Amino acid sequence: MSSAVADIKATKDAGATFWKAVGIPARGPELHEALQQGIPYATYGKLASAAGLDRKELAKYVVIPMATLQRRAKLGRFKVDESDKLYRFAEVLSAATDLFEGDRDQARDWLLSPVQGLGGARPAEMIATSAGTDAVLDLIGRLEHGVFA
Repeated sequence: MSSAVADIKATKDAGATFWKAVGIPARGPELHEALQQGIPYATYGKLASAAGLDRKELAKYVVIPMATLQRRAKLGRFKVDESDKLYRFAEVLSAATDLFEGDRDQARDWLLSPVQGLGGARPAEMIATSAGTDAVLDLIGRLEHGVFA
């Protein structure tokens, strides 16, 4: 197996491991169904842990009030819009971790720091909207391919 093929396989395996660890399907009909049913509350803690954030910090970035989190803990599931916010955060975290070749600490630091390519905004703060998430993912793609403009 060539080095390039091995690198692609390792990246793909790491991505699958990430999604399994946080408890969210990465793509396809399974993802759509999970979002429609509502992501299980237990996923919230797994996502916070994967990001190296405490639960309160994650709540700030996904814009879910603490009182709502307490209600979801009792219910056991998030609503569709909240599930989508959690998925967007997970998608950006996964992409940033890939950008930093699996180093979650570097990925977290980048997500929490002002980034010139985003007009000085912190990527984690942009995840609150789908447009902001798209901008962050677009920047990550450009950085991976060496396109800075």
